[in-house]
Amino acid sequence: MSLLTLAVSVPALRPPSCGHGIKDEGCDKTASALQKGIFYGALYIIAVGTGGTKPNISTMGADQFDDFEPKEKQQKLSFFNWWMFSIFFGTLFSNTFLVYIQDNVDWALGYGIPTMGLALSIIVFLAGNSFYRHKLPAGSPFTKMAQVLVASVRKWKVSLPNDPKELHELGIEGSAKSARNRIDHTYLLRLLDKAAVKSGPTSPWMLCPVTQVEETKQMIKMLPVLMVTFIPSAMLAQLSTFFVKQGTTLDRSMGPHFEIPPASLGAFVTIFMLASLVLYDRCLVPIARHYTKNPRGITLLQRMGIGMILHIIVMIIAFVVERKRLSVAREHNVVGKLEIVPLSIFVLLPQFALVGISDTFLEVAKLEFFYDQAPEGMKSLGTSYFCSSIGVGNYLSSFILSTVSGITKKHGHKGWILDNLNLSRIDYYYAFLAILGFLNFLLFLLVANYFVYNVDMDSKRDLQRAMETSSSKSPVQIL
Repeated sequence: MSLLTLAVSVPALRPPSCGHGIKDEGCDKTASALQKGIFYGALYIIAVGTGGTKPNISTMGADQFDDFEPKEKQQKLSFFNWWMFSIFFGTLFSNTFLVYIQDNVDWALGYGIPTMGLALSIIVFLAGNSFYRHKLPAGSPFTKMAQVLVASVRKWKVSLPNDPKELHELGIEGSAKSARNRIDHTYLLRLLDKAAVKSGPTSPWMLCPVTQVEETKQMIKMLPVLMVTFIPSAMLAQLSTFFVKQGTTLDRSMGPHFEIPPASLGAFVTIFMLASLVLYDRCLVPIARHYTKNPRGITLLQRMGIGMILHIIVMIIAFVVERKRLSVAREHNVVGKLEIVPLSIFVLLPQFALVGISDTFLEVAKLEFFYDQAPEGMKSLGTSYFCSSIGVGNYLSSFILSTVSGITKKHGHKGWILDNLNLSRIDYYYAFLAILGFLNFLLFLLVANYFVYNVDMDSKRDLQRAMETSSSKSPVQIL
């Protein structure tokens, strides 16, 4: 953020101005290699920093709750709702106040404010370090998973015992030293159980305890769920691309002296997301809990499914609105790239609002699901699945867009997606995304039907207490 602030405030790092009133098309001045390098370098640094902080901050926040304390366990069920509430509250500030500052006041100030806010947040974070509950490092999850995969492949000819108790497992003392809870054997992905068969060398790359094998199973079994979230993430990417571009072609006036910036439409997503999050956590969950007896009201996969349905509805609404926009453009002979269609920008409000509501279901559920279903020592890796879903979705959106654009231009056709939105057929593209989302939802139903949730903490607590009780008794007492 400091580099971005310098890139827009220091004259030597700022690209040359084209002059007052000169459009981009008529400007022949370009940024130097140094200016581009600093600007893009800053963006890549932000991307790397985000990849390091996002999966860990939410994980660390959730880890502050003790699953073995009933009150804290109940509070943890609402943690991710309020975590996303705080994230989107900051987004609301960014999409309104900061966008206005950058467009109408000064870019240096627009970047300087979040830079100072970030510096302040780091100071607050470090000041509270002594109050946090820290978990002991448990080693690299990638190394543990690699050991299981390598050991199972090297033992692929070894037969599995009929009794899972014959597989290698650490004792109670060994589990305590490794700072992780033991996980009971499951019959999922039995091929990986070969890594725990007591045969041959006992190195970590040839023999793994059952708990380590089960941890690897838990991470692998979430991959199908991760993959069916790529399409919804790609659909969500339209929010910052075509949805905003549509806004630039519409009447943005709010009174005689003010025009709403198209990027500020994202504020409506945030507003509806914040409102729906509160209603969901305080109203819908207690009502659903009464009927389902589920502490969360509905399961995490059910919540994700509702979000996917809402995403499909968003694309259908966007299709209808775009057809209306094109109809008005044709009626008024609006065909120029920079011409404004005499239709209020607020016609886009329903699709922006519904995106916010869908985020309450899908995005929050994704984050909580990947954290909750990851093993104790791999929570950050589980949360990184959530970030990967969004990142891959953005790349997938670009791939789908370029593919559709190329295919629709074949055989002399002008294509659906042109630089001039008033001559494009984005409505067809939205319809295509709706169909793609529906097919993905059918695949999600199949994946969700076969997914098996991990044993909840109540069962783990009972098991742990039973183990502690049995270990404290002498052989005579047990007999």
